[in-house]
Amino acid sequence: MYKIGLTGGIGSGKSRVADFFASWGAAVIDTDVIAHELTAPGGAAIEPIRQHFGPDVISPTGALDREAMRELVFASPEARQQLEAIIHPMIGAVTKRRADSAQGCYLLFVVPLLVESGRWRDKVDRICVVDCDPATQIARVKARSGLTSEAIGRIMSAQASREARLAAADDVVLNDAHTSVEELEHRAHDLHRAWCMQAQQASGRFAGSRP
Repeated sequence: MYKIGLTGGIGSGKSRVADFFASWGAAVIDTDVIAHELTAPGGAAIEPIRQHFGPDVISPTGALDREAMRELVFASPEARQQLEAIIHPMIGAVTKRRADSAQGCYLLFVVPLLVESGRWRDKVDRICVVDCDPATQIARVKARSGLTSEAIGRIMSAQASREARLAAADDVVLNDAHTSVEELEHRAHDLHRAWCMQAQQASGRFAGSRP
């Protein structure tokens, strides 16, 4: 399948854009959704995390206490690396299983840290960035989560800069503070049509290469 990597900073609106593409027939695999599944009560990552970090990072419900873990990894780069060593291989395995069975007009991977990881350029045909300015990111995240500006700033500092994301992009969907839902949908749909055409062309080239 033709593969697109979709990314954007926290608060950019990439999940809403991904929902548009899914509604138009794309197969969508969201690595953040997978991470939440793995760290939900009974998730495959819970016991390894408990064994490594102790019970203080597990909530009374049995899920990962995301706030406690966030504080831990921001205070200790080593803790971040240890957490990633546990959960990233699990996310990769689930992502591959779902990609192998995916059906749609193209395959869309939603990856918050796509640019930061450095592992996706060779795995996808195109990279699409949902873009907005940092002030809009902060305002959106504050409104939906109640996090402080300091906490949001720490999250953003661990992500690629806006300039780095745009430098890696083949396609950009602007979703700034002045963008209405209708405008966002229109911009996304223009890309969807282009990707469908590219997917058909790529499929034709592949079929033509067969003996």
